Amino acid sequence: MRIGIVGAGILGLAVARRMAREGAEVTVLEKEPRVAAHQTGHNSGVVHAGIYYQPGSLKATLCREGVAMLRAYCAEHGLPYEEAGKLVVASTRAELPGLRRIAERARENGVPGVAELDAIGLREIEPYAAGVAAVHSPHTAITDFAAVARRLAADVAEAGGSVRLSHPVRAIRQTADGVLVAAGRERFTFDRLISCAGLGTDRVAELAGADGDVRIVPFRGEYYRLAGPAAGLVRGLIYPVPDPRYPFLGVHLTRRIDGEVLAGPNAVPALALEGYSWGRVSPRDLRAILSWPGTGKMAAEHWRTGVREVYGSLVKRAFTAAALRYVPALTPADLVRAGSGVRAQAVTRDGRLLDDFAIDVRGRIVLVRNAPSPAATSSLAIARHIALTVPLAF
Repeated sequence: MRIGIVGAGILGLAVARRMAREGAEVTVLEKEPRVAAHQTGHNSGVVHAGIYYQPGSLKATLCREGVAMLRAYCAEHGLPYEEAGKLVVASTRAELPGLRRIAERARENGVPGVAELDAIGLREIEPYAAGVAAVHSPHTAITDFAAVARRLAADVAEAGGSVRLSHPVRAIRQTADGVLVAAGRERFTFDRLISCAGLGTDRVAELAGADGDVRIVPFRGEYYRLAGPAAGLVRGLIYPVPDPRYPFLGVHLTRRIDGEVLAGPNAVPALALEGYSWGRVSPRDLRAILSWPGTGKMAAEHWRTGVREVYGSLVKRAFTAAALRYVPALTPADLVRAGSGVRAQAVTRDGRLLDDFAIDVRGRIVLVRNAPSPAATSSLAIARHIALTVPLAF
């Protein structure tokens, strides 16, 4: 069985590793000159425990399975993995019902060790945090997902597979006998093609003649880092109670595996699929994004939130106010601009932000349509899910 994988992020490489270990002849096609170039290499490194997600959803199920698999994988290969713990903090009493829903979901999803804390209890975990109550997830962890991706690529090679970097996919044609793919200057014939293309999902779907009912709308997440002694004000992870209308988790404080502490991300519309700053603009990408009916419907419903996010992007004090709300000892001078990432968020034709993972099968082609956070956490479990549920042999 010859299997092509589009995308050498952590998900594509996890799928490739799974298929190669099951005896398939695997080729990964990646347009960038390195693995983990986009979403995998631009996130904060949080290994989510599964406290947020709708019970019974793919996100909930595969996140819980993925945590265990990722923890074991990191231990096997000597990769960094630290259970830093997470506090989800209600800063006012008005947020208490939302906090209780988080605790209930965590219990339904079987997240271990979750505790509900009062104001005194939360400060025992994070002495500089402020709030009226919190949910504590002690097993939420941090890792280096780019390092995990590099190890997965090595596994693929060791199993006889191939990771072809600088090989952008230019054409796809499905026939009765296979899938013909032109990538870089080469041509390939596969029995199955699996797209884990992230920000490039729509482009691959278009080439495959499988547009579908969702499109990727990119949202940039910008970060600040805590400079100097301010980093000592945060021990682990401090999150707000999320707005249930959105799949984003709000500006939070995250200790990374290297000891750096990040504040962010926000969620602002990107002006290109790879729009890591306001200066990165792609007229082609913008035309595709704005021509999708769901984009306008989403904007019409959520424009007030969008304006606030853009204002926070452009005005530092507005962005940092969110972090100071949870750690009042911080000052704006403690926060220094850091990097940013772009989230590949699927939006439906009627303007809904697709919340769950979504996998579409079109003949011999498998398209991962929506795999935002916690896809990195869930990557090994998603790979197993695809291998078990998608018919890979004819």
